[in-house]
Amino acid sequence: MNRSNKKFEKEFVVKSTTDNLALIREFTKKAAGDSGFSDETIGKIILAVDEACTNIIKHAYNFSPEGEITISTKFDTDKLTISITDEGKHFNPNSVPEPNIIEYYKQKKVGGLGIYLMKKLMDEVNYHTLSGNKNRVILVKYLSR
Repeated sequence: MNRSNKKFEKEFVVKSTTDNLALIREFTKKAAGDSGFSDETIGKIILAVDEACTNIIKHAYNFSPEGEITISTKFDTDKLTISITDEGKHFNPNSVPEPNIIEYYKQKKVGGLGIYLMKKLMDEVNYHTLSGNKNRVILVKYLSR
């Protein structure tokens, strides 16, 4: 199939437990692979989605397994858009300062780099608060970049 004609949309809903992160990674791997990305780029996309979902599980749902995470993928011509929606606590990603990586490693910190990694791994990262107490993070990767 010619890439310029390739289009698809898929959705996946899971409960908010870390046990489901492997399923989320597989779903993401398939969507990125079907889009035509290289193995290296697929790995980056998987890591960004994993970070977003881990943040939702930890912070939006405070590790409650009762929440739901909806992951929607859409590929159109040369752009993969991954929308991740939850109904947990709202969050303003602009309130998190960009980390000083050198200091971070000097202090041997663990965690806290999720947003930074998502922004480095993806071409676009957008966060929205939706009506009905929903949050959505949108991750975009362009095939041609």
